[in-house]
Amino acid sequence: MFIIAGLGNPTREYEKTRHNVGFEAIDVLADKLGISVTDKKHRAFCGMGMVGTEKVILSKPQTYMNLSGESIGAMADYYKVEPDHVIVICDDINLEEGQLRIRTKGSAGGHNGLKNIISHLGTQEFIRIRVGVGEKPKEMDLADYVLGRFPKDQEAVMEEAYHDAATAAVMLITDGADQAMNHFNKKK
Repeated sequence: MFIIAGLGNPTREYEKTRHNVGFEAIDVLADKLGISVTDKKHRAFCGMGMVGTEKVILSKPQTYMNLSGESIGAMADYYKVEPDHVIVICDDINLEEGQLRIRTKGSAGGHNGLKNIISHLGTQEFIRIRVGVGEKPKEMDLADYVLGRFPKDQEAVMEEAYHDAATAAVMLITDGADQAMNHFNKKK
């Protein structure tokens, strides 16, 4: 069994913001797999289904970004899912808009959502699919940037990135991390 969690913030106010790329990717993946992500469990909207022969839980934690680990940790405990079977999709300001980077472990890299997940899982060894949202302008506050929306001219690039992230999550399960990283971890 795998947990695939997309990070974001609940409520309409945060829809389509840079910080919510994880939610967007989960919506695309849910649509692709025919899974309804409407059950409210473990402080998240969840849905269960299959990827190949593996059972998967799609999750959109409703704890707000910085407390994502509370939801994901509780879910992993409840379903007895090992951290290396947890896939987290989140935003990354160190990557160009739409670029993906997959890692099977690593630090939070300054991302508070990842920091909280590391704390609740008790390890850095879980899979991340980082979706590039672009570097923040020097004069702009980080919170204002990640809670801001994409300009119109970047929407198509980001839409493609959500589809790529959904495909990457499936590939991680069906073909393994090495193949997924070789396919997606390249510069655009």
